[in-house]
Amino acid sequence: MLLRILVTGGAGFIGHHLVKGLLARGDQVRVIDDYSTGFRSRLDAVLDRIELVEGSILDDAALDRALSGIEVVLHEAAIPSVARSLVAPLVTHEVNVTGTIRLMLAAARSGVRRVVLAGSSSVYGIPRELPCRESQRPNPLSPYAASKLAAEHYLHTLGSALGIETVALRYFNVFGPGQDPASEYAAVVPRFTTAVLEGRSPTINGSGEISRDFTFVENVVQANLLAATASGIGGLTCNVACGARYTLLELLDTISEAVGRRAEPEFGPPRHGDILHSQADISLAGERLGYVPVVPFAEGVARTVEWYRQQAGP
Repeated sequence: MLLRILVTGGAGFIGHHLVKGLLARGDQVRVIDDYSTGFRSRLDAVLDRIELVEGSILDDAALDRALSGIEVVLHEAAIPSVARSLVAPLVTHEVNVTGTIRLMLAAARSGVRRVVLAGSSSVYGIPRELPCRESQRPNPLSPYAASKLAAEHYLHTLGSALGIETVALRYFNVFGPGQDPASEYAAVVPRFTTAVLEGRSPTINGSGEISRDFTFVENVVQANLLAATASGIGGLTCNVACGARYTLLELLDTISEAVGRRAEPEFGPPRHGDILHSQADISLAGERLGYVPVVPFAEGVARTVEWYRQQAGP
């Protein structure tokens, strides 16, 4: 079933991968982005195949233009940074929470059928047990995590009140081609990868034994495609990950193997708000969406390394 879909934040890292995945499936795609955290250049290769609304999800007029005639929204627009939220909690709240409320109200005005929210594993905080299950009580430890949990609640409550089907997908440590390694808040995979490719020692914040359920971006795309079309899933919240965890030292070893160069890390102080271990139970996504990870960890790392190698040139 092909759809008319809006991707908010479609110039972002995950957003532009979603756009490409939707186009490959044959959907009609529109994007809204103000480039506050994304890059228009990420969409250059597909500009002739999408509709682009340059504007903010905090602008009702821009939202109304973007949502006209849309059936399903994949809501990726956010300020996706724990560190930045600690510095600017009000801005994080405004975009992640108020932006979601404005989107839901605009979706109702336009007759949108379903909204799929990019949630976050950060809502679990320090897990009482692993793997994290959706039935566990959330315990956000940063303004970012609190904003993503609040966005989930507003998504579902407003969806119920306004007659819109809603799905929240809690992403776990997404990585892949196209992440910005130069950002002040860059994720660990692009930082490690570019450092090893350049012959530098990557910095590990805290203990190298910190572990994460690293999830290649194509798995997230797959989950969103399923969430856009699956039936009987209104009000669903589920984890999207691979269901395994790897330490930062194991991540660095895997990157080094893909690069073909051994890298020894330097260790820095732990980052405030970071948790020690994270891993997802993905059984609910499997049961309700038919989700199965399509790209395992090591393959995802190898493909990511190759992309950054190509960007660096000869």
